[in-house]
Amino acid sequence: MAIPLALEKWSGKINTVTIGATKDAGGTRSTEIKIGAQEALPFLFTEGKLPYGPQVAFEVWDIAPSDWPAELTKQYGAVLNDPLEWAKICVEKFKAKILCLRLQGSHPDSGDKSAEQEAKLVSRLLKSVSVPLVIVGSGDDAKDNLVIPACCEAAKGERCLIGSAVQDNYKTLAAAALADGHNIIAESPIDINIAKQLNILISDMGMPLERIVINPTIGALGYGLEYAYSIMERARLAALSGDKTVACPFVCFVAQESWRAKEAKAAVTEFPQWGQERERGIAWEALTATALIQAGADLLVMRHPTAIEKINQYIEQLFK
Repeated sequence: MAIPLALEKWSGKINTVTIGATKDAGGTRSTEIKIGAQEALPFLFTEGKLPYGPQVAFEVWDIAPSDWPAELTKQYGAVLNDPLEWAKICVEKFKAKILCLRLQGSHPDSGDKSAEQEAKLVSRLLKSVSVPLVIVGSGDDAKDNLVIPACCEAAKGERCLIGSAVQDNYKTLAAAALADGHNIIAESPIDINIAKQLNILISDMGMPLERIVINPTIGALGYGLEYAYSIMERARLAALSGDKTVACPFVCFVAQESWRAKEAKAAVTEFPQWGQERERGIAWEALTATALIQAGADLLVMRHPTAIEKINQYIEQLFK
C-alpha cells in the first residue's frame, strides 16, 4: 500500500513584485514581469500555489566591459561599445523579456560618468526597447547616491527595479525609488538578520515591503554557493512561516559571480585537463543558476545567451 506524502501547511506567502509598467499602468513597457507570490517551497506544487516561474534578465553595461572573458565578449561583438544596440540585440535576437542595465561607467575608476549622462542613457534606452528594466549602480556608494536618483527620475512611471540599497547607504536610493514609483533591491551580505533589518529600515521610510526585492549576495558554484543556498532557504522558510519582513522575492546576480570564477574563464592552455573555455563558462553560469532556482531565486541576472537559453528550458521543464 502506498504511503501518502506528508504535506506542509504554510501560514505565510511571498509578496508579488511587478516590474515594468504598461500603458494602462502609466508606463510605456510592452509587458509587466511578476515575480514572487509563492505559497510553498520551490517546485512543491502540491503544497501551495507557485504562480510565477523564475525570470532571467540579460545584463547590459553602459560601457564595454574590460574584464569579461573572450567567450562572453564574442557573443555580442562590437555592440558592447553601444549599450542601446547591445540592448536591442538582447531583445530582438535573444528574445530577452527583461534587461538589467549596470551603470558601471559611473564608477570613479571606470569613466566617472555623470548623473546627467547616465540619466540620458536611461531615457534613450527606454525609447529603444520596450521590455521592463532593472537598473543598478556601479557599487560606489557616493557616486550611486548621485546617479541613481537621476536615473529614477528619468524612468519615472516605468516601475523599474532599482539597486542596490545596502545597510550603510539605503536612504537616498530608497527615497528616489519611492518618489518615482519604482521597486528597490535590498542587498545584504549573505546574512538573514541583516536582510531582515534592512527591509525594516527601508519600509520605515514608506516603501511597502511589496516593492522590495532581496539580493542575498550569492556565490557561484565552488565559491560559497552552498552557504548562499542555505541562507536563501532559511529566509524562505521564515517567510512562509509568517515573517513578513523577509517575505520578498530574491534577485541573484548569477553572471557577476560565475564568470569571475577561475574555472569559468581560465585558458585551456593553462588547464588543458579542464576542457574548452566555452563549455566551462556556460556550464558554470548555468549550474550556478539551477542551484539558485532550487533555493528560491525569482530573478536571475545572466550574461551568456546559451546559458540563458538552457536555464529558460530548465524552468519550462520544471513548470510542466
